Amino acid sequence: MKSNPLKQLETLGQSVWLDYIRRDLIASGRLQHMIQEDGLSGMTSNPSIFEKAIAESQEYDEAIGALLIRGKNPKEIYEDLTMRDVQSAAYEFGSLYEKTDGKDGYVSLEVNPHLAHDTQGTIEEARRLWTGLNCSNVLIKVPATQEGLPAIQQLIDEGININVTLLFGLSRYRQVAEAYITGIEARAARGEAVNHVASVASFFVSRIDSMVDPMLEKIAAQESKKTDLAKETRGQAAIACAVLAYQMFKELFAGGRFKKLAGQGAFPQRLLWASTGTKNPDYNDVKYVEALIGPDTINTLPLDTIDAYRDHGDPQLRLEGNVKEAKKIMAQLAELGISIDKVAQQLEDEGVEKFNKPFDKLMETLTKKSHEKPKGESRS
Repeated sequence: MKSNPLKQLETLGQSVWLDYIRRDLIASGRLQHMIQEDGLSGMTSNPSIFEKAIAESQEYDEAIGALLIRGKNPKEIYEDLTMRDVQSAAYEFGSLYEKTDGKDGYVSLEVNPHLAHDTQGTIEEARRLWTGLNCSNVLIKVPATQEGLPAIQQLIDEGININVTLLFGLSRYRQVAEAYITGIEARAARGEAVNHVASVASFFVSRIDSMVDPMLEKIAAQESKKTDLAKETRGQAAIACAVLAYQMFKELFAGGRFKKLAGQGAFPQRLLWASTGTKNPDYNDVKYVEALIGPDTINTLPLDTIDAYRDHGDPQLRLEGNVKEAKKIMAQLAELGISIDKVAQQLEDEGVEKFNKPFDKLMETLTKKSHEKPKGESRS
């Protein structure tokens, strides 16, 4: 019988996390089945995922009704539902967390997306969520905005596990890693333990191609001397960025500065490949899995990509075999007048909005449900 390609990724040093959460996935036993059969070792969530889970199913209606009776407002209902799901999922991954000494087995919950440009607000909400969840194997998601960087450093300093999200660019990735290392150094300098603080840097991949490809297609359509170069570069920017981010990861976490911290038990802040579902139907449905397999990385996959990789994945170490090609692609983008830094900033700005919209939509849905409350029920 053919071995499961998903489980083979573990032998190559890569963890597979699920980019999805819903209550029935946990209650039905399907999540535990995936942990056992697919080697699933973590789970991520975001406001868009929760909006679909809560608004597009009836799984939460009873719980919402009970919270309405208790007089909870929409934001309080959202937090109660999401925190319960994250706690339940964290329990499912608990034994794996213990088995891997805290390397894997994490579930993520994001701060309110409207706090993306509010440093102090992010810090306060992250503290509150961390305390409320009361689970060692959870990660609080904080966006990699300019205002998010000091929040990341402060929260790591306080010993709160952080999943840095909405990360698109190489220069910003270096800042994120520096914030993590500085936070760990501050703890160590005070003599506090560093061997239980976990963090991942979620580098968004496919969205880069989704933005760059139309630029390249426009250049190619002009039939100039750059036409062939633009055609050749199409569909390669995202993987090139990820490959170079991994080289930066190795430089930062294998160097002398972090080596001292590692000697005290500190974990490296692993790179997590996010947005790895293939959005362009012209591309292979496991394009952003196959090219990014390497040690000390995580790939968080939506359910359909999990199914596709289980069916026809071909696990091989490829991440470091493409460094020369990645540098070439970045040079070609510059030659074509495409600034990858500007692309990253635009994607960050749009990414914040993409999380704000489903969050607001869910608040509207919960508000509507509160108005539909049957007459005669007590709110106390």
